[in-house]
Amino acid sequence: MATLTGFLKDNEGVFINKDEDAVLTYSLDWSDWLPTGTVITSNSFTVETLAGDTDALVKSSQSNSNTVTTIKISGGTAGKIYKVFNTIIITGSLTERRFFRVKVLARSL
Repeated sequence: MATLTGFLKDNEGVFINKDEDAVLTYSLDWSDWLPTGTVITSNSFTVETLAGDTDALVKSSQSNSNTVTTIKISGGTAGKIYKVFNTIIITGSLTERRFFRVKVLARSL
């Protein structure tokens, strides 16, 4: 799987805590997963939509290098947990898809 710096892990997988007012960039380094001689040719992030959500989590931008995918996220409602899906296409038109969760909190010092 991708290398994840700053992510936490529980019995459901990986997640990150985000303040509802924060605008943050998250990166996934796929180099440990990529087969030798392949690179990421394209990537797409999708943010889960929650029914009745008053302030949805929003993807502002996305990008990728040969081995890393990046998403910039804003918004989200405190107390909600969102799934963020990342689909990559690599050399040879092979596709992989993974997700992480974003737990939105009203954070204090």
